[in-house]
Amino acid sequence: MLLGVPREIKNHEYRVGMTPASVRELTGRGHAVLVEKGAGRGIGLTDSMYVRAGADIVDTPEEVFARAEMIVKVKEPQPDECRLLHRDQILFTYLHLAPDPLQTRLLVESGCTAIAYETVSDMNGGLPLLAPMSEVAGRMSIQAASHCLEKAQHGAGVLLGGVPGVAPGKVVVIGGGVVGTHAARMAIGLGADVTVFDRSIARLRQLDELLEARAKVLYSTTDALEEHVLAADAVIGAVLIPGAAAPKLVTESHIRRMRRGSVVVDVAIDQGGCFETSRATTHARPTYRVHGVVHYCVANMPGGVARTSTFALNNATLPFIIQLADRGWQRACRVDPFLCDGLNVHDGKVVYKAVADALDYPFVDPADVL
Repeated sequence: MLLGVPREIKNHEYRVGMTPASVRELTGRGHAVLVEKGAGRGIGLTDSMYVRAGADIVDTPEEVFARAEMIVKVKEPQPDECRLLHRDQILFTYLHLAPDPLQTRLLVESGCTAIAYETVSDMNGGLPLLAPMSEVAGRMSIQAASHCLEKAQHGAGVLLGGVPGVAPGKVVVIGGGVVGTHAARMAIGLGADVTVFDRSIARLRQLDELLEARAKVLYSTTDALEEHVLAADAVIGAVLIPGAAAPKLVTESHIRRMRRGSVVVDVAIDQGGCFETSRATTHARPTYRVHGVVHYCVANMPGGVARTSTFALNNATLPFIIQLADRGWQRACRVDPFLCDGLNVHDGKVVYKAVADALDYPFVDPADVL
């Protein structure tokens, strides 16, 4: 198979779909890889490194998209990229379609087969290709919150860890999954007063043991959430419904009553966000304020630590890239039902139910296209 790796064009996005090591694995199996010139330059992966791994370097994204049978990316294709996709082409990347009607429409119109990293599953019900970026984003969320709480960033001037004689800052984490767990661990490490909310008693028990009782783990009710959010210095939104839009758990009324200079970090912004006042921002302009509360809603948070993120992501995606290249998407999805869960769009049809429901498309069962 001929694979293509274009340079990412989203604002301040320096990650790359395949590292030279990943390229070498594919070329060693008899596949060919096109890499757009400069695709990995931002994280120190030079064109010469890709050439040594067996890739061909091409000058333009148009050539990558025109020639490749499978496009391997990191972030969702931007509109100009969507228009370069074509029928019988595989797109393998993060998509986050439920809150993105424009991208969904363009992918449907392209006729391509779009497989989303974030909905590929595993035998334990986990999301193995979302997990590494969730780990990064969870840890980064506390760094971001800590920075935003500084007075120069319009924050309240609170040090999350406090100092002897001064109470630590209060951090509320909404969601006890991968993002929430890593956010809580980072906040605990800084010495913050941490509370984690989830709706699974079993998960709360796991978190209590994992965090060694160093954080409060609470069942999420409207009353309990409201009480702790209003008292928080920083609130981390870490709620995920796979493939679907995130629920709005913190309302504008809550934001209005929070302390001025407090901070909310919406890690769920790729799926529409879990704060009613959230709107996607970029690394160039990461924050804005609503009712005096600082909002950090960067839609590609892990791009801020692009080298770490790229290698972590490639470790997870490489086995699936190999499956798709060796077998083709149909046979690979028949053999591996967990990879099949990644199918979102095929030949002008939406084949992932949560996306179809969210955007009012007819749902086509993936079994019908296999």
